[in-house]
Amino acid sequence: MSKAVNASTASLLIDGPQHASRTIVLAHGAGAPMDSPFMNVFAAGLAERGFRVVRFEFPYMAKRRKSGKRGPPDREPVLRQAYLNVIESLHVERPAIGGKSLGGRIASLITEEAGAGKLVCLGYPFHPPGKPDVLRTAHLEHMKTPMLIVQGQRDSLGSQEEVAGYALSHTIEFHWLADGDHSFKPRKSSGRTEEQNWQEGIEAVAAFLRP
Repeated sequence: MSKAVNASTASLLIDGPQHASRTIVLAHGAGAPMDSPFMNVFAAGLAERGFRVVRFEFPYMAKRRKSGKRGPPDREPVLRQAYLNVIESLHVERPAIGGKSLGGRIASLITEEAGAGKLVCLGYPFHPPGKPDVLRTAHLEHMKTPMLIVQGQRDSLGSQEEVAGYALSHTIEFHWLADGDHSFKPRKSSGRTEEQNWQEGIEAVAAFLRP
């Protein structure tokens, strides 16, 4: 069960043992909050495997929660600073950080500044929708922090076929989910289910986070 905590920078949702050997901070994607079904399942799954999972919302999403009105994500500097503020408030040495899509991308941009030990991206947005030539990979070419990207094979923001042609750091590992889209959902014809892909993704992240 998630525990709600008010920090000076944001409202946090915390799952898992308080004194776990590894804490991972997970940020949400662009369109859904920190307690979306996707985020809930991943947080609960990692907590069940002994990790402390901390979730938070970027300012624009926190504002949406209060007003009920949808607005675009904050500018990148605001997103980066919000993430750094949460990490600082936790007082955890070399935490793992990451998130879903936008949240994972922002985490990847602050990894070294945050002193993160490991990085996890759940569906990395390698390019904007319909713009495969506008890549968001420049910083990934020189990534030093161990990084795991869990990605659906047919992700419209970076499919397995597309990613094979990218120049990326050797520190980056991939776990490809069969026939998954950007949220890891497969087509019925694949014989797979969304739940199967989510659980496989959780297992991949847990294996990566273990010492």
